[in-house]
Amino acid sequence: MSSFASDNYAPAHPAVLKAVVDANVGPSPAYGADPWTTEAKRRLREHFGAGTQVYLTFNGTGANVLGLQSMVTSWQSVLCARTAHINVDEAGAPEKLLGCKVISVDTPDGKLTPEAIRAEHWGVGEVHHSQPRAVLITQSTELGTVYSPDELAALCRQAHELDMVVYLDGARIANAAAYLGCSLAQITVDVGVDAMTFGGTKNGALGAEAVLIFNEALGGKPLEFSRKQFMQLSSKMRYAASQITALLTDDLWLANAQHANSMAQRLAAGVRGLSGLTITQPVQANAVFAILPTAITRTLQESFAFYEWNQATGEVRWMCAWDTTEAEVDAFCAAVATALA
Repeated sequence: MSSFASDNYAPAHPAVLKAVVDANVGPSPAYGADPWTTEAKRRLREHFGAGTQVYLTFNGTGANVLGLQSMVTSWQSVLCARTAHINVDEAGAPEKLLGCKVISVDTPDGKLTPEAIRAEHWGVGEVHHSQPRAVLITQSTELGTVYSPDELAALCRQAHELDMVVYLDGARIANAAAYLGCSLAQITVDVGVDAMTFGGTKNGALGAEAVLIFNEALGGKPLEFSRKQFMQLSSKMRYAASQITALLTDDLWLANAQHANSMAQRLAAGVRGLSGLTITQPVQANAVFAILPTAITRTLQESFAFYEWNQATGEVRWMCAWDTTEAEVDAFCAAVATALA
């Protein structure tokens, strides 16, 4: 069965697996005191800046919780889009583990705006209200849309003017950079982001993420203890580190993202204009969102894996990955056309 369900369904890239095997040689110091972790940190700092603090983690939810730990206390709040992963798909992990309140905002495209931040910034100093502290944005968003550098800079300026900090969930940061044709730094540290998740798993890694801290007031020794406390400190960290290094070697991260994005564009072009189908979001990263009759969705799911995004409206999500082929996309488009006909 061909999968358009998630880029998490994709296998690890062969170069990533080779890097893991190459790291599997003899004993090595544990908990990150190894040369592979040193190299992964060096590579990340090449992209994001020499002052970047790097904390490797197992998965995206753990990375988000750890990164937000550097920003908020239990009596503070995190502002995000209603569709944000921390609000919808992390089983309440930030709220349970950090004790903070997550405040979600309805958006048509998964993107926050400076106006939305201002509207939710109230009750400051009032003991009865959780205190606004962090703004979380996702790049690319859960709806497959992408913030421009100017949009990000405006968000960060607004947050900082309100004495708030900005966290970027970069589970698909590679896809956003590929779409915009810019460097990783140009849509993160250069526009004022304070901390972020660098996602590897959705971009060809076996299972490797990193929390990156740009704001000197965050991170440091307390975050090292938090990583251990939140069970994100790997004893054999060389295996996660080698994956990050593989993705950052010869711009594999970019090639994987460009391919996934191009397959999403091909898919959108193949179904756009079909009677009974409406594409609901701009196709900018590696996702296509569409509304079609529920009966058609059920028919297609007999042969292709994908998720129904909104049962009330019939909206579905089709995801492409680094390993999606043109033949798979064309076969799926043909199946959609046949089912609708």
